[in-house]
Amino acid sequence: MNTFKPGVGCAMSVLVNVIVMLGMLVVVPAGLRLMDAAELASIRRIWPVFAVPGAVALWLPRSTTAAVLAGLYALGTLALAVQAPRRLGRVLEVAPSARRAGPAASGACNRKAEDRPRTGRTWATPTTPRVRVPGVAGQARLLKHAPARTRSLAPAEVAQLTALVTPSVAGLALVAERAGHELFGFGLTVLALTVPHFHFAGFTAALVAGLVCRTTAGAAGRFAALSVPLGTLLVLAGYFLDDWAELLGALVLTAGMWTVALLTWRDVRAGGRDGVTRTLLAVSAAVLVATMLLALSWALGEATGLPHPNLTWMAATHGLGNALGFALCSVLAWRRLKETTA
Repeated sequence: MNTFKPGVGCAMSVLVNVIVMLGMLVVVPAGLRLMDAAELASIRRIWPVFAVPGAVALWLPRSTTAAVLAGLYALGTLALAVQAPRRLGRVLEVAPSARRAGPAASGACNRKAEDRPRTGRTWATPTTPRVRVPGVAGQARLLKHAPARTRSLAPAEVAQLTALVTPSVAGLALVAERAGHELFGFGLTVLALTVPHFHFAGFTAALVAGLVCRTTAGAAGRFAALSVPLGTLLVLAGYFLDDWAELLGALVLTAGMWTVALLTWRDVRAGGRDGVTRTLLAVSAAVLVATMLLALSWALGEATGLPHPNLTWMAATHGLGNALGFALCSVLAWRRLKETTA
């Protein structure tokens, strides 16, 4: 995708292509394995059928052949997007047995507590064996299997649904850019940069925000799981409205991602059982602080006219940092956490 200025265009196009390939071939399939959803199993198995043609399309000149190969990748992203409404329908279904199980289980716990002898103001446990308190990963597993209590859509699920939908935006932009068509009036450079943006600021950011929310189970986690999808939506709306709307989206998205970084550093990292996992989590959290600050400076400059990095500089810093430092480190760390608990 040679869409940058002469002199730096070749180098930056190669960089963007490598970043996009990383998203297609590594981050997205690794992220899908972090979603415990049986309906995604078939898509996970055949994902290379979509991703490999898309990766090849990046390196071809703009042509019908490149557009067709990009279209195959777009079909894969649409297959993911189709799973979102199906998943939403299942989430909103609350079985009567699950509604009854909540109060029943709670009552059983209360009855067991009443049978214990009291010591001062606390309940004393008459047994002597040591009790293991579940760590971060264990808490996430307990939360996952907890019975549903209401028909409300949990913030973590909102984030996961967003992760399923956003790659389709990247897929559509890729087809238009490879065909040399300015989609909705957007230039080819904007379309080229939309592809990595919705792989990392769309798919990966929402996925990780949902995982962090499920693991930490607090107000901050819920805020992150809601603000990241909202910020992504506002940034997309800003494409069609104006730079001020895009700045608002960048502010919301940054607030959400910095919350993800804080919770990852403070809570999730502490639950890592080995140094490699903790290091990956630490890097992903630290990188977010810098990359999202760059995103804010660019959006503010576009809206106000203040000096700010150009797109070439943003691709080399914000884009590369998010791809390697945040997205890749995050999915590798969460995969290690998942394997440890399994």
